[in-house]
Amino acid sequence: MISMNSVRKLGSVIALSVMASAAFAQISTPPGSYAIPADGAAYADVADLVTIAPLIIDAQIVKASKVPPEQSVGVPPALQRMLIEANVLALIRGQNGVAPAVKFLLDVPKDAKGKLPKLKKARFFMMANQVIGRPGEIRLVRPGALVANSPTNDAMVRAITKEAVQIDAPPSITGITSAFYTPGTVLGDGDTQIFLTTDNNQPMALSITSRAGQPKKWSVSNSELIEESATVPARFTLIWYRLACGLPRALPAELVETSQSDDAARAQADYKFVIDALGLCGRKR
Repeated sequence: MISMNSVRKLGSVIALSVMASAAFAQISTPPGSYAIPADGAAYADVADLVTIAPLIIDAQIVKASKVPPEQSVGVPPALQRMLIEANVLALIRGQNGVAPAVKFLLDVPKDAKGKLPKLKKARFFMMANQVIGRPGEIRLVRPGALVANSPTNDAMVRAITKEAVQIDAPPSITGITSAFYTPGTVLGDGDTQIFLTTDNNQPMALSITSRAGQPKKWSVSNSELIEESATVPARFTLIWYRLACGLPRALPAELVETSQSDDAARAQADYKFVIDALGLCGRKR
């Protein structure tokens, strides 16, 4: 039985975890999913966590204790709240470091027979926040913000983290402000420019170029001006993730600043070309 003292010390974390659970219910986590698996992890699912986690640690669980029902207010019957204790093996991200051992709460799904998965000795990347004033206590940034450790996931977590901590890391896309289509002097030529809004007000723009007899080309620029050096983002990079997962699937005609309906249709077709080139976001959670 977990001691009352241990739960009392984590009281504020429990309250925050309840609120996080309610919010996360809107993110469509599959039943039984308390962590991203070791095999077949989606880049977008990992990036969703890495990009919002101030603290990322590689840790191994040494103890998993059930929190009694009377101390698990708001937890659905299909879940069991657990107090997890883990040893830190490596710090991937965290400005203020981390204690050698951490504790946190985790709501774990029960199987059809009401049993829980074996957690002791399991190794995960933990995406979390520090609990202010309580060294050694952390709070996951989302319920299920664990990534099972494997060579593939290790490489993915580290690569995304390396991009995410850069000063010029691509921000989240929040919308489209406007689009322009400019026809060329030769039939079949034309250029479309699409300007995006981001969560940190960093400019971002798409450029699509059509030339008669040549394949259509596109690029993305982190500037209000379309840079000649702008390129197509490589798949499974942070800028690809921001575009593939953040752009709406279609360009509304009213955002195209033109008096010609044909120009709006061409801009929309060029936008679809970009969406098709990016491919699906690929989220599984």
